[in-house]
Amino acid sequence: MGRAVLKAVIDDADLELVGAVDISGGADTGELAGTGKNGVLVETNLAAALERLRPDVMIDFTRPDVVYGNVLTALSHKVSPVVGTTGLSDDQKAEIKAAAEANDTPAFIAPNFAIGAVLMMLMSRMAAKYMPDVEIIELHHDNKLDAPSGTAVQTAAMIAEVHPDEEEKIAGARGAAYEGMRIHSVRLPGYVAHQEVIFGGLGQTLSIRHDSLNRESFMPGVVLAAKKVRGLKSLTVGLDKLL
Repeated sequence: MGRAVLKAVIDDADLELVGAVDISGGADTGELAGTGKNGVLVETNLAAALERLRPDVMIDFTRPDVVYGNVLTALSHKVSPVVGTTGLSDDQKAEIKAAAEANDTPAFIAPNFAIGAVLMMLMSRMAAKYMPDVEIIELHHDNKLDAPSGTAVQTAAMIAEVHPDEEEKIAGARGAAYEGMRIHSVRLPGYVAHQEVIFGGLGQTLSIRHDSLNRESFMPGVVLAAKKVRGLKSLTVGLDKLL
């Protein structure tokens, strides 16, 4: 994902790549992105890089256990974070919002940067007005650390409908319960990011599905957020707010 972000930023005429940070440093970012050497090397110290380079925006696709610290570090340097890493708790988001306001620096978080995924969520919210019985199945690659996915949780939050709980013969067989809905998570090699929202009604079902077939599907949303984040206020969550 980091290499895809590098390429997207390098290829966009309105953006300039000034630095990159990873636990493994030293590589040329242009070579990593497949665009040819550019002299911008990967560093290992985020705070030092932000202090020296003073960028406008930091794009974070890391891990749930480090993203919170990265975001607070960026805000303390008045750098706007654009975050695609999921797994932040509601309390952490509240603290990020407070830090953004304290530093007068906007921040942006999206559970999913694919335009099609955003449309899936919006369409699901629309359908739930008429078909409130719904379940969510999300499928991701086996290296994804959090479950359910941020996209599934955001979808459930947007639907915000409640249906009765059901009896389980084996605990967990009906998936995770969230806001009265059921979410099922699959983690297997071969997948990238996929989600199906299934609605049931009298004598009918409705399925709304989105599939990201490669990581390039997220890049238009990442680039859009990088360009617009500085014009936002405080903390904004969800790519739908930018469309």
